[in-house]
Amino acid sequence: MKKDISRRNFLKLLGGGAITTAAVLTGCKSKTDTKAVSEYTKQVEPPVGKMTYRTNPKTNEKVSILGYGMMRLPSKTENKDDYDQEMINKQIDYALEHGVNYFDTSPVYCQGKSEACTGIALSRHKRSEYFIATKLSNFHPDSQTREGSIGMYQKSLKDLQVDYIDYYLLHAIGGGMDEFNKRYVDNGMMDFLMKEREAGRIRNLGFSFHGYKAVFDEVLAMHDKYHWDFVQIELNYLDWNYADEINDRNVDASYLYAELQKYHIPAVIMEPLLGGRLANLPQYLVNELKQHAPDRSVASWAFRYAGTPKGVLTVLSGMTYMEHLKDNLLSYCPLKPLTKKEQEYLHGEIAEKIVGLENIPCNDCKYCMPCPYGIDIPAIFVHYNKCKNEGTLPRLKMDDEYAKLRRNYLISLDRAVPRFRQADHCIGCGQCEPHCPQNIRIPRELQKISEFVETLKRNNWMLEEEQKKE
Repeated sequence: MKKDISRRNFLKLLGGGAITTAAVLTGCKSKTDTKAVSEYTKQVEPPVGKMTYRTNPKTNEKVSILGYGMMRLPSKTENKDDYDQEMINKQIDYALEHGVNYFDTSPVYCQGKSEACTGIALSRHKRSEYFIATKLSNFHPDSQTREGSIGMYQKSLKDLQVDYIDYYLLHAIGGGMDEFNKRYVDNGMMDFLMKEREAGRIRNLGFSFHGYKAVFDEVLAMHDKYHWDFVQIELNYLDWNYADEINDRNVDASYLYAELQKYHIPAVIMEPLLGGRLANLPQYLVNELKQHAPDRSVASWAFRYAGTPKGVLTVLSGMTYMEHLKDNLLSYCPLKPLTKKEQEYLHGEIAEKIVGLENIPCNDCKYCMPCPYGIDIPAIFVHYNKCKNEGTLPRLKMDDEYAKLRRNYLISLDRAVPRFRQADHCIGCGQCEPHCPQNIRIPRELQKISEFVETLKRNNWMLEEEQKKE
């Protein structure tokens, strides 16, 4: 059952010293990176031959409970689109060796390079060893014509180097039925895709959902006509009960999952970690989870939670580094389902405390990018959330540490986001907002951060005095 907790009650819940304990007074440089490296160096090798599988009720094929999301590929350098194909090959080889057989991509992931990188890596293996999921990501008007959409589908087959797609999705429906009809119905694409399924070039047809409950209900009710083979939803212990409280345009995962169960439609799970947010919790929550399971990583709690429901076919994770892959394999080789008590602990007690932090629900998916005015939207939100989680946001001027926190925040912001790409350059055009899967009111949040930063920059002599002391 949800509880209504105000900011004041949340602080009472934590206790007087909790925020101070969580605070890192040396600025917003994350300690979680160092801690994560330390944890990963202690990793044992995941066992081979122990992967947990779920059965696709339509095909009777065994699908690994861990699915490889190809959204956040490793790069050779800090240039984010300089993708390291050698490392991608190595990680996919390792994943296959340890039983992962589901790989999820899209024409728009990784600046449009994900499908080609995935195709290169997987084509080195037998086609029978893996399932490929990709999407009709026809967000741009030019790709919403019948010719444009078919062209995108055919390019996916070419880039992935396959002659059929195992799991094909209508990408990110939920914004409205007018949009759904324009992208998939009015242009004849649903008829086309159903014929492709009949011909065997699409083995399973489904959709991924972000958005309004009414759209989900209406599209799901089309099951009698389109016979959805699977549906991809966001499910984690925070969104189970609190998705609609974090953002009134989202839907609780508990509702989405229950509706799919009614139709006997398998669920593919995305965002089990909410873009890493559930792996980078404030230290006091990390300590609490560690008390329950000292040898488990924080991320493993979220992965076990997402994989526990029986109606889940696979759980996707965007694993940039080998360490991420190994940690997730340890959670799923084999999966030890959470008990009912453990599930209630996570989506009740822990989730309630996270909601009280009032973070911006950005998953760093970069769907909002590129900004036409050069603003690095995800980096701004990630930096703000990180500092908030660490307790290093300078809030109260009477705080003894205010000047230091203020200085550290401004310096770390400039290091994380170049000044010409910061929030104060937003003109409120709103081009980013329709593309956000989390339905964040992006211009409004950028304005809030811009005003917060401007407040910190006033009385600049305080910053200068601190710099003189160094």
